[in-house]
Amino acid sequence: MADLPHPLALFIVTEIRRARGAAGMTQEAFGRAAGFSASHVSAVEGGTRALTMDFIKGGDRALTTGGMFERMVEKLGVPSWFLPWLDAERTATQLRCWQPSLVPGLLQTADYARAVIRCDDTLTDDEVDRRLADRMERQVILTGGNAPQFIAVIAEAVLRRAGEDFRQVMAAQIKHLIALAERPNISVHVLPDDISMHVGLTGPFSLARSPEHTWLGEMENQLGGVVIEKPADVDTLMTRWETVRNEALPRRHSIELMKEVVNSWT
Repeated sequence: MADLPHPLALFIVTEIRRARGAAGMTQEAFGRAAGFSASHVSAVEGGTRALTMDFIKGGDRALTTGGMFERMVEKLGVPSWFLPWLDAERTATQLRCWQPSLVPGLLQTADYARAVIRCDDTLTDDEVDRRLADRMERQVILTGGNAPQFIAVIAEAVLRRAGEDFRQVMAAQIKHLIALAERPNISVHVLPDDISMHVGLTGPFSLARSPEHTWLGEMENQLGGVVIEKPADVDTLMTRWETVRNEALPRRHSIELMKEVVNSWT
């Protein structure tokens, strides 16, 4: 159940199964009403198939809950807008990411991720720990079986954003990026600071290619984010991706620059 943090996914599945039983519905009847086969329902309830937002919404329809399970997911810590992206990310054959401000979440070390999450001073320590665990869990897709091809472009300024109190964390993060960039399915490219004006300055975005060869986009902002599904909008992001990618350094030159940054601090 990689789409949601495991304890939350287990809780939601348990509640759906309990509600299905209380309604006297078999897996087949529930699946028919929710839009899934009985075998799919059985796999989700048995924990061998990921819980997705489509399944949660289907459960709400089948059990006429008025959207209760979807609201539970959002209230318990996972924004509903983000779930379709997590679905796409988990099953993607290719991933693309442009980040002008931060190391992409899938490439962050635990220490770097914790520092980023702690920038939101409204979060409690428990909330920080939960978000950190969620982020680390997502990264499994890059190193497990059927790992997608992942290409990231980051601004050089991201690497150099390291005051004295953060330099040790940043050095470890850059070394982690270098190690990941040596993997056959991962490429990390740096967009040099001397490229002062480019289309990527308007903000970060990610793209995921499904096994069915369709693309989905995702953009985050201060208030959350949005998943981009409209073909014309996805095409715009693809065009901007190509523009940013073409301005970035080649893979090997990017690794050399990352090493140069770390060495400059020693």
